Amino acid sequence: MQVDLFDFVLPAERIALRPAVPRDAARLLVLDGTGTRDLHVSDLPRQLRAGDCLVFNDTRVIPAQLEGRRGEARIGATLHKREGPRRWRAFVRNAKRVREGDEIAFGAGVSAIASDRQEDGSIALDFAGDEPVELLLQRAGTMPLPPYIAGKRAPDAQDRDDYQTMFAREEGAVAAPTAALHFTPALLEALIEAGIGHETLTLHVGAGTFLPVKADDTADHRMHAEWGRIDAATAERLNAVRARGGRIVAVGTTSLRLLESAATPDRLIAPFEGDTAIFITPGYTFRGVDGLMTNFHLPRSTLFMLVSALMGLERMQAAYAHAIAKEYRFYSYGDASLLLP
Repeated sequence: MQVDLFDFVLPAERIALRPAVPRDAARLLVLDGTGTRDLHVSDLPRQLRAGDCLVFNDTRVIPAQLEGRRGEARIGATLHKREGPRRWRAFVRNAKRVREGDEIAFGAGVSAIASDRQEDGSIALDFAGDEPVELLLQRAGTMPLPPYIAGKRAPDAQDRDDYQTMFAREEGAVAAPTAALHFTPALLEALIEAGIGHETLTLHVGAGTFLPVKADDTADHRMHAEWGRIDAATAERLNAVRARGGRIVAVGTTSLRLLESAATPDRLIAPFEGDTAIFITPGYTFRGVDGLMTNFHLPRSTLFMLVSALMGLERMQAAYAHAIAKEYRFYSYGDASLLLP
């Protein structure tokens, strides 16, 4: 499909720079078989059915944004994917000033050797020393806010809490599974009281989620791989949800992508551990999920293609036009949609 089919115009003032307070006060655009409704995230328990199950991503964002120097050159690095105990794949700013074998000093006693430049421009960074890399990043790194936020303001101490979900447990993401940012303990309790279950899986979100689609046709776009895991017990419980007539509703596109990667042709969820580079566009047959809660996505992005595959391109274009007209807040810190095809 032509990528420009997924384009739309978003006024800059619709991009949220801070999350709603409290988190579940964010607005919720519901699209289902009955039409379109403007609600709030706190209304979610009344939009689902007893027996349904929400699936959250329990990945935890690490401070993966680094600023350093190679000699006199200023170098910025955004870690993308772990490749070994001390090696991370990174997207590098001012990469032309970095050669294989160069040492980049990131301050606070943290340095890394650059190697293995790939076609996508990424570079492998091997961190020096014996300390766990996670401790080095706590000293030298900052939260990797999406470029559409970081371009308007610098990350600060508040982002260390704001850009982390209440389910965050497994360290390794360089971007938050932002749909789950809307959840609070009170909302989760209300969902439980309404008979709506929840499960967690792990997908370590990479910086590739923010890369623009440069190809003119979706067939020519290459997705970056991300590591994920669904254990056998979780898969068994999710299959039991469907066997009882409940629906599996992914919270966030990351949860959805892993569920679809693990799904079998007969709509069962199998245990999964490894990389996934699944790319979902209109025409895809969904097997792992029955619905999705997600934020509002970038034009021409793989994530807008995904929601268009779930609900139909014309309906999502109309829904986004409605959201813009009604002044919904977009992107990572913005409002949410509940999509029930």
